[in-house]
Amino acid sequence: MASIVLLTVVAIFLLIGVPIGICLAIGMLATLVVSPITNLQFISQAMYSGLDSMPLLAIPCFILAGSVMEIGGLSKRLINVANKLVGRFDGGLGTVAIVACLFFGAISGSAPATVAAIGSIMIPAMIERGYDKVYATGLIAVAGGLGVIVPPSIPMVIYGVATSTSIGSLFLAGFFPAIVVALSLGIVNYFISKKRGYKGTGEKFNLKGFLSACWEAKWALLMPVIILGGIYGGVFTPTEAAVISVAYGIVIGLFVYKELKFIDLFRIVDNNTSFVGGVMMTFAPAAALGSIFAMLQVPSAVSSALMTISTNKNIILLIINIFLVFVGMIVDTTSANIILSPLLLAVLKPMGVDPIHLGIIMTLNLCIGFVTPPVAVNLFVASGMTKISVERIAKVAIPFIVALFAALMLVTYIPDISLGLLKIMKY
Repeated sequence: MASIVLLTVVAIFLLIGVPIGICLAIGMLATLVVSPITNLQFISQAMYSGLDSMPLLAIPCFILAGSVMEIGGLSKRLINVANKLVGRFDGGLGTVAIVACLFFGAISGSAPATVAAIGSIMIPAMIERGYDKVYATGLIAVAGGLGVIVPPSIPMVIYGVATSTSIGSLFLAGFFPAIVVALSLGIVNYFISKKRGYKGTGEKFNLKGFLSACWEAKWALLMPVIILGGIYGGVFTPTEAAVISVAYGIVIGLFVYKELKFIDLFRIVDNNTSFVGGVMMTFAPAAALGSIFAMLQVPSAVSSALMTISTNKNIILLIINIFLVFVGMIVDTTSANIILSPLLLAVLKPMGVDPIHLGIIMTLNLCIGFVTPPVAVNLFVASGMTKISVERIAKVAIPFIVALFAALMLVTYIPDISLGLLKIMKY
């Protein structure tokens, strides 16, 4: 009964537009009225301890680092490297956009930021080369999801904090899945471009030109090497890496590329404050909610319900994926990650699902959530850039969303795609 009251109250307040953190708090208060399983003091302490976490500091820092490098001239240099690498094939500029999103994601950790940074340059360039404007926008909107799969990834940090899972291991596990997603999108782009007649540059691969582009972008390319190398080399923690990434980005933007101004820093902080505040407002009650769920034995109830459907782990994983895709359509990805990841881990871990593997599955589902309406942040960012309706962009994006589903299934049922690199490096 108490569980039903909690979920019903949260759902009602969500439907009327109340911020999800407040919805969770009100839901817990309603639960205490119906069934006093604990007291307000416990909930308050649980909310405080939920925020008393050093890894949480990585979230605002990675967000700031991505914004700094976006304005500081990083995007166009990465795009130049990608163009030298894959621009010669059919659909070359589309493939360049995908690879550029992969590169930029290795710095920003954010899908919307990747769409904005790469889209502002690539969409006009693709239109100039004869690409349909709607197609170019849809491709960028979906490819921007790579920003949360390739490490460092903000959703991975959130999952790691929410489930007490190693963030460094999650980052390392994200490499191969990011490549699988990029290849899936690249294959779809190639065949669509072949059909529509979108040609590449036709130039043969020039090693000297490629190395020259890499040299020009060396400071941008060096950033993920420093950050990830430092984490895996044991030099610093993911939180310290996030702080270093901000400092590195500011120095490069101000004094090397000289495209970042001091006044831009104030605007960057102002633009990201509301997002960070929203994450914290969601994280605090979500931390308390985990304890309430445990008291109400929700994980065991969910597990029992799933077992009545099937005892096959593969079937359970398919059901979870379908559920997460549906959730991603109606709940913002950050909130879904904070609330659901501890619950799903409690259900799936006894079935033999590795916490790292589940983290990658969650991240890929969130990637799909960025482009599936009505809550589709990437589509809205792309729409705001090009003034094309979200509906038209979503229609063009359908083949790429199908490719994301295919990549999700591969990663779900071949755990070594996520865990293989961890095994190789014995991390």
